[in-house]
Amino acid sequence: MNKILKTISIGLIGLAFSAIANAGEKATPEEAMAMMKKAVAFVKTHGKDKAFSEFNNPKGQFVDRDLYVMCYDMWGNNKCHGSNPKLVGKNLLEIKDSDGKFIVKGLIAVASKDSGKGWFEYKWPNAVTKTVEAKST
Repeated sequence: MNKILKTISIGLIGLAFSAIANAGEKATPEEAMAMMKKAVAFVKTHGKDKAFSEFNNPKGQFVDRDLYVMCYDMWGNNKCHGSNPKLVGKNLLEIKDSDGKFIVKGLIAVASKDSGKGWFEYKWPNAVTKTVEAKST
């Protein structure tokens, strides 16, 4: 896998979405996968700089309800974040959820598997409601 796609895969394109869905309000795993594929295609077509800029746009095409794109490199540096632009450029390797689970370390572990694919479960404030919920990335 080339370097940029490995970076993108770290956050599985971030695609953070709530594990418990309310009709019409929250994204489904299928919608998350569709956005991930769209985001990877966008990087391939437009390059990482333009892609990261678009992923960071809270009103852009890569933010939908509680679904958004975030990207990390293998060292835990946030490269883009559609829900919280204040995180961009920060090293978040040590960030934990409300249960003390290391989030970015978990994402890196998933991306480091032979397949480079998978889901990581944790708790995080919902991008829309701000209440802490179970998330899948």
